[in-house]
Amino acid sequence: MEHTALALIELGAVFFVLGVLGRLAGKIGLSPIPLYLLGGLAFGQGGLIPLGDIGDFTHLASEIGVVLLLLLLGLEYSAAELFTGLKRSWMAGLLDIVLNAAPGAAVALLLGWGPIGAIVMAGVTYISSSGIIAKVLGDLGRLGNRETPVVLSILVFEDLAMALYLPILTALLGGVSFLGGLEAVGISLLVITVVLVIALKYGRYVSAIVDSDDREVFLLKVLGAALLVAGLASAMQVSAAVGAFLLGIAISGSTAHNATRLLEPLRDLFAAVFFVVFGLNTNPASIPPVLGWAVLLAVVTTLTKVATGWWAARRQGVGKLGRARAGAALVARGEFSIVIAGLAVSAGAVVDELAALATAYVLLMAILGPIAARVVEPLAKGLQRRRGHGHEPATSSAG
Repeated sequence: MEHTALALIELGAVFFVLGVLGRLAGKIGLSPIPLYLLGGLAFGQGGLIPLGDIGDFTHLASEIGVVLLLLLLGLEYSAAELFTGLKRSWMAGLLDIVLNAAPGAAVALLLGWGPIGAIVMAGVTYISSSGIIAKVLGDLGRLGNRETPVVLSILVFEDLAMALYLPILTALLGGVSFLGGLEAVGISLLVITVVLVIALKYGRYVSAIVDSDDREVFLLKVLGAALLVAGLASAMQVSAAVGAFLLGIAISGSTAHNATRLLEPLRDLFAAVFFVVFGLNTNPASIPPVLGWAVLLAVVTTLTKVATGWWAARRQGVGKLGRARAGAALVARGEFSIVIAGLAVSAGAVVDELAALATAYVLLMAILGPIAARVVEPLAKGLQRRRGHGHEPATSSAG
């Protein structure tokens, strides 16, 4: 069969199967990310139906998926909200780093993956999934709860931490010298500072440049600006993902709202391809040897995230039930963990087992996170009733 025809058939089959998996995830109340990863494992080398003719398209599409994921994440925040969240959550954010990055780094060192493997796995286990958490909070009607600003402020801190972490990781994966690494970090800090200042003081001008009443023109300008900034950031040794995230922060007001609404379908499409491509690059046979470590990390980092959310909510005067909800909400890992592992794998700087461990870990946490958020309230209420303490109402005024 002609190469183009075969590629179109394979690509069409992949998209159709992704649609089926996404619908299935919605039916059972889970994030589609685990199913997309499983789909990639099924279509990759060693899977049930290996595909070989769509590599060039899926590689570029997965890169666009990362850019759009981070762009829309940035569109959720204004620069002022970032600074406010940082002031409110910096102590909890530091605790979050210590408690949740350490397990991943420790396991990588125990497995002999070296310092770079430890830094990669630290990022994989540290960062919560903003996308999954936002969806779960919305689905459960908890956006108005007292603990929700605490959760969001921790997510903001994590996103800012990623803006520093990713350039450092990119430099290390590129094999640069210590001096070159310091230079990359300095450039990253300078770029981030400049963009945040521009976003804070001149964000309306950035919004005006990309804004348009014509949907087609607006889409082309926003998407073009995102890819342009991401490419320039990558050329300056700042992660393309961070470049897209910072552009999203610089776009504010109604322009950000309209851009989010317009780009969401594209984000969902290309992000799905990204997760599939990560699965394609992971041999299913490599997962069983690291599954025990994935389960261990899942148990430990579930407890550490719950502890982070509990402590942060307690500092804000939130009651016990709200503290439990805050901790459970932070459990999910997803897109950012796979982005980090994907950067390491594509650079060829880590062992294949790391990709397998990251895949198994995210599969577990993307499933466990929404479940934990749903069951924590009835579980906590049941424990309170057993102890004779009554219960707190699950309303926006609830502790």
